[in-house]
Order: sequence, then structure tokens, then C-alpha cells
Amino acid sequence: MEAFGKADTAGLQAYADELRATFMRLQDKGIELHTRAKSIQVTEKSRDGLVSVTVGARGELIRLDIDPRIYRRPDARALADTIVSTTQRAAAVARERIIEIFEPLIPADQMKTHLDGDLESLMAQLADQMGGRR
Repeated sequence: MEAFGKADTAGLQAYADELRATFMRLQDKGIELHTRAKSIQVTEKSRDGLVSVTVGARGELIRLDIDPRIYRRPDARALADTIVSTTQRAAAVARERIIEIFEPLIPADQMKTHLDGDLESLMAQLADQMGGRR
């Protein structure tokens, strides 16, 4: 078994101090940032302006408005595709706003990984921060 040297111990102490400082910042600002993030709503219009969607912080559909002029070209598949693509664009904007809100506390790449639900990549990022230790 390899013994830790002074450099290893100092590195671990520095990392522990950084984690503690991050935890303290999260504790101080976390509730405020969480409240701001939960209140996010994004509205996007379709490229033709006939469909408007509003999504919440998690990309959930909150409101859907369809201009009556859409019925001039009755095409259910095109309408469905327009609703989906407009909702996806709005959800992407909401996601970016979440990342911006938390960026003072959580690096953007880690937040993106977390929002993607990619636990394996998140753990790898954290391991890299710890100098490759798992």
C-alpha cells in the first residue's frame, strides 16, 4: 500500500477546504437560487408565429396557444411537429437559464451533466477534480 506524501495530503486538504467552501456557498445561496430556478418560464413562438408555447423550469408544457389562422392549412402532422419543435426550443432555453442561475456555485459542465441525468459522467467529473481518485 502506498503511503500518502505531504503533497498528497496537502492536495486532499485543499480539496476538502474547497468542498467545504462550496457547501457553505450552497447553504447560503442554494435556497434563493432554487427558488429562482423553479420560477423560470420560457415562451417561444413557432417559426411561422402561429404556435406559442410556454414551458416551466423542467421543460414541462404550461401553456399552448394556437392562432386560428393555422386552420387555413389543415395538416395535423405539421401542427404536431411545430408544437413539438417549439416546445423543445423553449425547454432548451429554460435549461440554459437553469445552468446560468447555478453557475456561480456549480460549474456549467457539471450542471449540464446533472440535468442530463448522466450520473456516470458526473461521477467521472468529480473524480477528475479529486485527482483521479474514485
